[in-house]
Amino acid sequence: MSTDGRGGVSPPVALAFAAVGFFALLIAGFGILSLMSGAEVVDAPELGQLPGILGTILAVAGFTVTLWGVLRRARPSYVGVIGVIVAVLAGYLLGLLVGALVQGADPARAVGVAAGFAGSWFALLLAAAALVGGWGGVALVRTRARRPQWPWEHDDEE
Repeated sequence: MSTDGRGGVSPPVALAFAAVGFFALLIAGFGILSLMSGAEVVDAPELGQLPGILGTILAVAGFTVTLWGVLRRARPSYVGVIGVIVAVLAGYLLGLLVGALVQGADPARAVGVAAGFAGSWFALLLAAAALVGGWGGVALVRTRARRPQWPWEHDDEE
């Protein structure tokens, strides 16, 4: 992994790991919660898959953009992850609204779909995935840890 003068993983590398981790948590979490609860993530089968797809795309985009703003600071703060969570939730809800409207739902139905998601366990899971992914990205940049080395890899002479 590349590092910079700050001692941790470089912000672009940390962002890549965090974004992939967030996406994986989102997909796995939605799948497991849907399986265990018997509920659909987007409870509007007549609208097809587009609202969920757009919601996921905008949530990942919101995660990436806002986390980049946090990670590029000289000393990233864990408090910045709150903004990441808000951006992820807003992005997903916006994606649901736009997707529902594109699929032909009337505006009241589109708002109802987004509101139904916002009041569900899936929204809480989405926020938790954003929290874990964002926290992990900040931790990667802030850490001072180095990679493990075998005794013969040390530069000093014995």
